[in-house]
Amino acid sequence: MIRISSQQIFSGGINRLQELNTTLNNTQQQISTGKRVNTPSDDPVAAARILKLDQELSRVETYQRNVNLANNRLSQEESALESATDIIQRVRELTVQAGNGSLSANDRRSISSELRERLGQLASVANTRDASGEFIFSGFQGSVKAFQQDPSGSWVYQGDEGQRNLEIDDGVTVPISDHGKGIFVTIPAAPTGEVTSAAPANERISGVKVSNQAALEGLSIGDFEITVSSIAPNEVTITGPGGAPVTDSQGNSLPATFAFADGEPIQAFGLEFTISNAGIGDSFAIDTNQKQSVFKTIENLVAGLESIDKSTAQGAAEFDDLIANSLINLDNAQESIVLKQTELGGRMNAVESTQQFLEDSSVYTNQIRSELQDVDYAEAISNLSFQSFVLQAAQQSFAQVSQLSLFDRL
Repeated sequence: MIRISSQQIFSGGINRLQELNTTLNNTQQQISTGKRVNTPSDDPVAAARILKLDQELSRVETYQRNVNLANNRLSQEESALESATDIIQRVRELTVQAGNGSLSANDRRSISSELRERLGQLASVANTRDASGEFIFSGFQGSVKAFQQDPSGSWVYQGDEGQRNLEIDDGVTVPISDHGKGIFVTIPAAPTGEVTSAAPANERISGVKVSNQAALEGLSIGDFEITVSSIAPNEVTITGPGGAPVTDSQGNSLPATFAFADGEPIQAFGLEFTISNAGIGDSFAIDTNQKQSVFKTIENLVAGLESIDKSTAQGAAEFDDLIANSLINLDNAQESIVLKQTELGGRMNAVESTQQFLEDSSVYTNQIRSELQDVDYAEAISNLSFQSFVLQAAQQSFAQVSQLSLFDRL
């Protein structure tokens, strides 16, 4: 026969009641928090997996913030470039209008007034700021205006050539900025000619343009020196810089002497130009490799409309060259912006794809974490009812047992 003392009965009863209370409290905590695993001791394996999934979600959320930032920056740049394209298109329309030979000097000045306004508008677009107040076309110099006027009134680029990149996923970076120099400044310009005679008189060169792009690109040089070598017959000698012979891409020397008629176009090396009033020894130069900013193109156009006198043959030729070259330069500026817009479109597609991937990854990870962590309410409430019933029964039985005493039988 086993002897059980009253102390043992009380200790065993209390311990059991405490265990039931603990179990009941755990179930109640699961219901109130909605989580099956509130501490690692609830399910050590699941807790470790939940911790890793939380780290993965934190990583995804960080990249999603970067994706949103990249998307905003690229969208803002795209919007600014669209505005710049519209402005340049309007400038081009005004340039064509200015080329109308029936316009008076006052008409041309009226056009130049609007061109000045468009120039300021274009500068404002090129100095667009992002949400943090930084200039988006200044490269790494975000606090510096991309374009400012120098003392002469010309718009000059002030930023650097830096390009900011942002990581939007593991090992995936995307450029989120472009410097204004590459978009608005280093734009191929129309070929130009100038008189280089030691003692210039009335000779002039005009109508310089590319007549055969493939022939010009097949040469080893892009700068030419032209010297009138004889009169009657009229002939010019064309060389490279410093008198070097013009060669093709294989290094073969090409014929350098060309006949010409005064005031008539000359075709040579893929170029077309006109020489007028020239004498033996007069010299000229043609540069086909120039770069010019779109601001300089508009500034030159404004200056030409306000200053060139079309009443003389030389002035008329100069004005025609101004209009023709301006149109070429404006077309080149638009092409530069369109190319950048195309590049931006590719980046935005990459950002959008990454954004979709991150969203899918977040949903999948949350689903797995939910399966591991979230409580099954139906099961938990059923458990809570049963555990409450057991605790109540234990408390009642303990109360009855605790009242039993041998002294009651004596």
